[in-house]
Amino acid sequence: QVTLVESGGGLVQAGGSLRLSCAASRGTVSRYAMGWFRQTPGKERESVAAIDWVAMNTRYTDSVKGRFTISRDNAKNTLYLQMNSLKPEDTAFYYCAASSRVGGTPYSQFQFDLWGRGTQVTVSS
Repeated sequence: QVTLVESGGGLVQAGGSLRLSCAASRGTVSRYAMGWFRQTPGKERESVAAIDWVAMNTRYTDSVKGRFTISRDNAKNTLYLQMNSLKPEDTAFYYCAASSRVGGTPYSQFQFDLWGRGTQVTVSS
């Protein structure tokens, strides 16, 4: 089956940058959309960004617009999240997710059926 593995998380100073990667194995189930979510203790999982895998249309939550960029590399079967101008409030556990049935740029976690284990991003002040 398809598996997702995140990498690139870590500790960074405010104003710095990180690039998260999500390597997806190629399985028998088609992939239509992928996205990044984040979660902190006591808060619900939040959709950060999403991408239509085929059309490359993208969507971002307001708090990261202009700072984060979601992209994909078909040749490497990899999803990326470039995070610039990081703020302490960006600190969270970040998850990569994929939908095998829904296209476009979905925002609900329930529209995604494949998940990575996540990677920690910590932004210090």
